[in-house]
Amino acid sequence: MKFLRSERYAAFLLLGAAILGVALANSALGPALQGLRDQRLPVPWLGLNLSIGHWVTDGLLAIFFFLAAIELKHELTSGELNSARKALVPTIAAVGGVIVPAAIFLLMVPDPELANGWPIPTATDIAFALGALALVGRALPTRIRALLLALAVIDDLIAILIIAFFFTDDLRPLPLLAAVPVVLLFGWLSRRVRSAPTVVILIVLGLTAWVLVYLSGIHATIAGVALGLIMVGKSAGRTRHALEPWSNGIILPVFAFVAALVVLPAVGISELSPVFWAIIVALPIGKLIGITGGALVANRLASKRHRFPLGDILAVAALGGIGFTVSLLMNELAYENQEEVAVEGTLAILIASVLAAVIGVTLTAIRARHYRSIDAA
Repeated sequence: MKFLRSERYAAFLLLGAAILGVALANSALGPALQGLRDQRLPVPWLGLNLSIGHWVTDGLLAIFFFLAAIELKHELTSGELNSARKALVPTIAAVGGVIVPAAIFLLMVPDPELANGWPIPTATDIAFALGALALVGRALPTRIRALLLALAVIDDLIAILIIAFFFTDDLRPLPLLAAVPVVLLFGWLSRRVRSAPTVVILIVLGLTAWVLVYLSGIHATIAGVALGLIMVGKSAGRTRHALEPWSNGIILPVFAFVAALVVLPAVGISELSPVFWAIIVALPIGKLIGITGGALVANRLASKRHRFPLGDILAVAALGGIGFTVSLLMNELAYENQEEVAVEGTLAILIASVLAAVIGVTLTAIRARHYRSIDAA
């Protein structure tokens, strides 16, 4: 299980699962796999009627967001975001990395029926971005990894807020209100983990919170976020340590595989939707411009100790364009009733994320060589 904690292996698994999904979807097995993905697995006594695909995106992905929320809380309390000075550069850079790609998307997609996909290029994939950095960035100072991690965590927080506010169509307040005491009880009990029965109760409370949030009409991954943020120190750390290999080795690859089960559109390049081209431009280029611009503005406001050289910022900004997991989720939510657009959006995300990874790895390798030459001198 140790290798599944490696950021490099996690990134390779994620990319491999996505490539396998596209390949199989366009093979003789494609129709059967898509039919299996769309097969319903209802739980009538809980009011749940989800397909296998939705069990993955609403259920399994909630665990990923649960772990992301634990990491976010750690960074806010004792990590790279535990003071205003430390948080200044990554926060403003992350905001720039959301505003610029969204603006580019809206400029390239003026059609109101398609414009609701603007959040797609605003996301950064933590696992993939850190994996790409680990691949060639061993010689870099640790503060560069910390900048990328902090930026990606803030980016995920913004994505969570976007999901909560922009992808909730039919809010039902009673289940949501019922979820509040369940989450609070989960947080209180997480301080008192002494035995296996307590762990079982926490799992039951977590599942209950997930069901109630799903029934409320809010995307069920928000339950994972709430539980991760309210879980306390030692219990949270142990839980993240226990679940991280499962998230890297199963949850994220399965999600990437299911999301990438799309048939390549039989259209010419000129017939592709504006959404396709907007994502191709906004994700790698928009993120690069937005994060770099935000970081340079923040550099002027930050103290010397907390500033970053332009070369380091460019490498981090390019890696920030790897949207992947969260972008795929945004695409599914934005175009759930427009299948052809969703297919083109998925392909665009895969291509744009690979482009961003290539640019990011290249810039990171250049910076690593720069720091190695400094060490040698």
